[in-house]
Amino acid sequence: HIDHGKTTLTDRFLEIAGLLSGEHPEQFLDSMELERERGITIKAKVVSFEYKGYLFNLVDTPGHVDFSYEVSRVLTSCEGSILLVDATQGVEAQTVANCELAMKEDLEIIPVINKIDLPNAQIEKTKNEIMEILPVNEDEIYLVSAKTGYGVRELLDDLIEKIPPPSGEKDLPLRALIFDSVYDSYKGAIVYIKVFEGEIKRGMKIKFYSSGDVYEVNECGVQRIQMIKTDELVAGEIGYVVAGIKDISDVKIGDTIVEANDVESKPLPGFKEVKPFVFSSFFPVEETTIENLKNAIEKLHLNDASFEARPINSPTLGFGYRCGFLGTLHMEIIRERLEREFSLKIITTSPNVVYKVKLRNGDTISVDNPSNFPDPAKIEEIYEPITKITVVSPVEYISGIMELLKEKRGKFLKMHYINPTRVIIEFMLPLSEMIQGLYSQIKAISKGFASFDYEHAGYEKAELVKLDILINGKEVEGLSIIVPKEKAYRKGRELVERLSKIIPRQLFEVAIQAAIGKRVIARATVKALRKDVLAKCYGGDVTRKRKLLEKQKEGKKRMKRIGKVDVPQEAFWEVWK
Repeated sequence: HIDHGKTTLTDRFLEIAGLLSGEHPEQFLDSMELERERGITIKAKVVSFEYKGYLFNLVDTPGHVDFSYEVSRVLTSCEGSILLVDATQGVEAQTVANCELAMKEDLEIIPVINKIDLPNAQIEKTKNEIMEILPVNEDEIYLVSAKTGYGVRELLDDLIEKIPPPSGEKDLPLRALIFDSVYDSYKGAIVYIKVFEGEIKRGMKIKFYSSGDVYEVNECGVQRIQMIKTDELVAGEIGYVVAGIKDISDVKIGDTIVEANDVESKPLPGFKEVKPFVFSSFFPVEETTIENLKNAIEKLHLNDASFEARPINSPTLGFGYRCGFLGTLHMEIIRERLEREFSLKIITTSPNVVYKVKLRNGDTISVDNPSNFPDPAKIEEIYEPITKITVVSPVEYISGIMELLKEKRGKFLKMHYINPTRVIIEFMLPLSEMIQGLYSQIKAISKGFASFDYEHAGYEKAELVKLDILINGKEVEGLSIIVPKEKAYRKGRELVERLSKIIPRQLFEVAIQAAIGKRVIARATVKALRKDVLAKCYGGDVTRKRKLLEKQKEGKKRMKRIGKVDVPQEAFWEVWK
């Protein structure tokens, strides 16, 4: 789970192995600026080190619910895992979810309780919670403090005994699984692999199983703190391969690498491909060109297989990209990376989910953008994606959390106690309600003590309508949203009021309207700025002043008719909030 000390524990392992010495930043592997700022791991990091004559391949995974796909793909390459639990927080929703993922992969799971040095650590309580979710005895649970280093060396010694060595023969034909990749402007795509069988050497020709593309290996090696070149990678090793792969879309996470002339080997079972569930549109602003945005999106997509993008053209916002994400934090991270790492200025529309719409002519279509929503007269039924939410919370916050989930159209499933003070609640909830700040709302209600995890649970019939926002009579595509029918009027009123405070005043009056189809359901007006046209009049006849004011009024009418309104980025985020 997020903030339980995974990256700090990795630091201690690397210090014991002699890879880190002297002064170094805490959470050493969190090298991305955003990771340091937010204090979270976004990308899984691979590092190899030697200890007592053994080679360890360690992967530090993210903990946030939006990045659980990183965990799932890493587990396919591992023999064992450390399940780390914070002694002050206990077992949380994500702990349960990731534990089940590791059990499905049939990995050796080693439970470890961290932060035992803190005065509010509840060690016995946390042990009991771990024994509820894992078939282990109390003496099999390790107690460590990643911050002080207490118990870490003993844990590392026992990993040698407890985690089995990788299987696979060096003499068999090559089969390697791609579990991650990064882009380097000099070397092209750098592919991270786990060699399951055979060996991979510099100069040999390899083939990507899914596409059949053949490449020659220019460089291979292992990842210590830096990349270390080696002559070969053999069965059981995790390392990287550089093969002059220029087109970044050629690398597919979960693909199998085989020898170029191999036609008999079967692909390795890759992890389940994750489909994006949350969609938003990115449009360039001013000096950012569509070509810059295209190149940046392509490079980010190589690092992140779950993020997808396709080009679109909006009548109001021009050319851009419709992007798919696993959640709203994932979306924010991608947006921030585009702005920081590639110095882009972009407008982001409010996030949407994918609806299935059954038309009166019998066809069923998928809609991930409100602007593509069909005419209500053609719609027979609408289905929205739903999720199964698991909330782990202290008992005293249950009523507030349940009230919030019911307000968001949630359906109660079941509730059971882990112990007298902690409870697990399960709800079915529309995905569209979940992406509207549910994470922060649950944290606020529970003063930070509750956590939640979710899994997708298919589609359910719903009464929904498309709510359009019109500015001076013109529909702004990026501000349209899909809302439940019973909430449409309230939502429309709220939105126009909020937007009227955000959209700056112009030299003409700006009308903001919310409409369902052709029917306007709410309106607010941004008053015009009034230029002081009388400033140049020093006394004189009053008719002269009146004439100037009448002339100004005529000008304002004309401006109102042809004037264009600048809509700031805040307006698009306000729709989401």
